[in-house]
Amino acid sequence: MNHKPIYIGKSKVHFENKEAKGAFVNIDKELYYKIEDSDTLRPFFMSIVSDSNHWLFISSNGGLSAGRKNSDSALFPYYTDDKIMESAEITGSKAILQIHRNNKTFLWEPFSNKYEGVYSIHRNLYKNSFGNSVIFEETNVDLGLTFRYQWNSSHRFGFVRKAALINNSKKRISLTVLDGIQNILPNGLGADLQNTRSNLADAYKKNELAALVGLGIYSLSAIIVDKAEPSEALKATIAWSIGLENPNHLISSLQLNNFRKGQAISLETAVRAEKGAYFVSAQIDLKADSEKTWLIVADVDQGPADVVEIAEKLKSPKILLQEVIDDIELGTQNLIRLVAAADGLQLTNNPLQDTRHFSNVLFNIMRGGIFDDNYQIPAADFVHYIQNANKRVYQQNQNLLALLVGSFSLQELRKITAQSTDSDFKRLCFEYLPLKFSRRHGDPSRPWNKFSINVSNKLDSSRVLNYEGNWRDIFQNWEALALSYPEFIDSMIHKFLNASTFDGYNPYRVTKDGFDWEVID
Repeated sequence: MNHKPIYIGKSKVHFENKEAKGAFVNIDKELYYKIEDSDTLRPFFMSIVSDSNHWLFISSNGGLSAGRKNSDSALFPYYTDDKIMESAEITGSKAILQIHRNNKTFLWEPFSNKYEGVYSIHRNLYKNSFGNSVIFEETNVDLGLTFRYQWNSSHRFGFVRKAALINNSKKRISLTVLDGIQNILPNGLGADLQNTRSNLADAYKKNELAALVGLGIYSLSAIIVDKAEPSEALKATIAWSIGLENPNHLISSLQLNNFRKGQAISLETAVRAEKGAYFVSAQIDLKADSEKTWLIVADVDQGPADVVEIAEKLKSPKILLQEVIDDIELGTQNLIRLVAAADGLQLTNNPLQDTRHFSNVLFNIMRGGIFDDNYQIPAADFVHYIQNANKRVYQQNQNLLALLVGSFSLQELRKITAQSTDSDFKRLCFEYLPLKFSRRHGDPSRPWNKFSINVSNKLDSSRVLNYEGNWRDIFQNWEALALSYPEFIDSMIHKFLNASTFDGYNPYRVTKDGFDWEVID
């Protein structure tokens, strides 16, 4: 196809004919699927999963939303998928580089289309076979550099963004980097408020920096309520970094244009009524064929004790770095165990098929849940379930329930059920399912489905057994799960039938504690 030449000022811009290609590659001994020249495809949406309560929905152009548990505990705004894709320039990852060469300074902004055609670039996208890591990579052929960033999650530390600069040339490269994340939400700002009154929310935002350790703290000056009463904001979102030597810190995006213009940027320690951001800036000298990496870590729902604890850990960055790496690896192993428990692991001569099967099983148990310990039932959870479901039944069977300690098998529960003459107690016993890791099928492409990922107790980190789902969805998930746990199929059928009306109507949502009927607008 012929193109007429296009100029920006006196410079001719170059648009290359590229075609996306896919293949498996190994990165740090882990299998990833690589889409080469991914920017030639229309932006598409991905879900990056976790063994814990993280959620991260990201577009192939870098726009994202992320948080913990539900959309009201967001690190980045929870919008519909079209808005997330459109916000790639102002939300999430942002890097701006100044490359110093031959008495000139070259400006490069990876993954931005502002300078399209100025440099010869290649953008690649990688997602690991377990689905809990994604890598964005841009190679600047003209400058001989590659910038790469990776999203991971850690149960202990939150969301981990690993950035890397790679010198592909045979010469030393001197550069100044400004790298970070932007549009960080403070704690206490729910999705509905952010979607309908984001300008009001901005007025309440308070960004602070603990300069000695480089810890960003993002909170509200007060909880936003329409009542004449005090309402303090006692928790915050935090962000911190390790890996760069003596960096400068910014806690807003106000100075990004100054950096683009070659002007000096100054340390920010307190910014009010502006969207939160966390940027680090440093001078880097890259030897030929060398690489420099650093981390930016962020988490939500952090109380005063959490902030003090991480500030203390930042005084020993090498130890902290290893703790983060170890916890990411632990999360991956936990995720593999969850999928393995539902027969999601297979090994054939077709890695695409193996990865597809792993992904199918993973998303199935993310909806319907996975049984906590095969056919074992934790007594404490079962007793709490009975108490919550029917107080009268709980009181009438209190002596029997008091005998249950530790854990017992499904067969033992069936014996207890058979000996009881209480029909309501029998029904609740038959319906009990010790499932975990479940959440409703909700994401930015289905914003009408509200999800909540309840996998652990924040106070003591103990596991939580819980499930929830839309009526049709969850029984489709259980149908597949029953192939791995056939002894629970009776309980699944009881839950299905007992929630239906005699004339064939079924509820909108099914949860561990009951069911919800759809409310007519």
